[in-house]
Amino acid sequence: MELFQTVGYEETTVAQIADRAGVTARTFFRYFADKPEVLFAGSENLQLEMVAALQAAPADATPLQALRVALDAAADLLAPRADFARQRHAIISANPALAERELMKMARLADGLAATLRDRGVSAPRASMTAQAAVAAFRVAFATWVERPKSSLKRLIGENLEIVAHLGG
Repeated sequence: MELFQTVGYEETTVAQIADRAGVTARTFFRYFADKPEVLFAGSENLQLEMVAALQAAPADATPLQALRVALDAAADLLAPRADFARQRHAIISANPALAERELMKMARLADGLAATLRDRGVSAPRASMTAQAAVAAFRVAFATWVERPKSSLKRLIGENLEIVAHLGG
């Protein structure tokens, strides 16, 4: 992160990252498929935690209520790493290719959450629409949170989900 911030993301090489970490470039590639993956390595874990939280949500919860449990689990994971999340967001936002990769990861997250909702008995269209809306609420909350360091990610998520819940009326 320090290299990306001081040298610039595009200008930072894998060799520089490996050198800073005290490993060889070959070792770097044992852990990361490519340079961008340094910024995205935790997204699979985030999705697994969110899906597990969604699966554990009360059986009588509405799809949106169940997704709130999953989004709160994400907030619990991210809150202790707020500084890293803010730095990562700034780097990704400044690079169109990274921003595109982030959108693809968010789309996969929505797909995973929708599949879990279907496993909970929610119809396919409703599961997909609700998961997409919840991920959008999460993304907007996250973007606000990184800009306002004293804000609560959970509170922002809750506010955005309230907006989603009232979109039709």
